[in-house]
Amino acid sequence: MKVSVKVKANSKEEKIEKLGENRFLVRVKEKPVEDRANRAVAALLASHFGVPKSMISLIRGRSSKDKIFEVFK
Repeated sequence: MKVSVKVKANSKEEKIEKLGENRFLVRVKEKPVEDRANRAVAALLASHFGVPKSMISLIRGRSSKDKIFEVFK
């Protein structure tokens, strides 16, 4: 399943807000440096969907706030 994610990096808290069917707002504490924020988002999505981190893949938006992740179930 593909999910659309808007990322707020360098946030005070880490959380996921559902905006729609497959659309989420994800706040992470990591700064958007050297892919740290992307890895933090993948880890949060993995815990949200109850799958290992290896089942989450970034499809589009590596350097953008708007990203698309693939969640393999």
